[in-house]
Amino acid sequence: MPRGTGAGATMGAMTDRSPVAARFAKVAAGFSQRVDAVPADAWERPAPCEGWVARDVVRHLVTWVPGLVAVGSGEVIAPGPDVDADPAGAWEHLRSSLQAILDDPERSVKPFRHPQAGDHRLDEAIGQFVLGDVLVHTWDLARATGLDERLDPEEVHGMLVGLEPMGDALAKSGHYGSPVPVGPDADDQTRLIAFTGRTP
Repeated sequence: MPRGTGAGATMGAMTDRSPVAARFAKVAAGFSQRVDAVPADAWERPAPCEGWVARDVVRHLVTWVPGLVAVGSGEVIAPGPDVDADPAGAWEHLRSSLQAILDDPERSVKPFRHPQAGDHRLDEAIGQFVLGDVLVHTWDLARATGLDERLDPEEVHGMLVGLEPMGDALAKSGHYGSPVPVGPDADDQTRLIAFTGRTP
């Protein structure tokens, strides 16, 4: 069973989690399932993000997320396992650290103030800036390694609705590539993946 994602490990906490904590647990579990299913020889396969391999998808998350949290709130996530030696362990360390923050009624509501991301509550900042990144990178990792690419439809729809009004500004931000055209009958996931500059 994947590390940290079994029903017995999470059912008790899920009943009293805040909405953001519960959403993160769900999306992070999806990423964990892909991480744990990556064949040992697949970590160096090319990923959809230009110049990345599958391992770099994990590297990206475990590199930038702790910095965002620390700068905005002062919450320090200690370094975890090395991504090159243990990508699954590196992700699990980040996942469990973030979930611990979100599940803590005091830490989760700490003020978050960031020069680029603005002022928020810490749990709201994680929900706004980290959760969606984990969701889309779940697709990246699955595409790179030949795993199930289906994402949570509720989270996909919510992210799509939030991003589409941003239009060209999203690509200009440098965080995503230019949108890829899709047909008028494309489903939400296809539209989201294409809108973030990926070829579905």
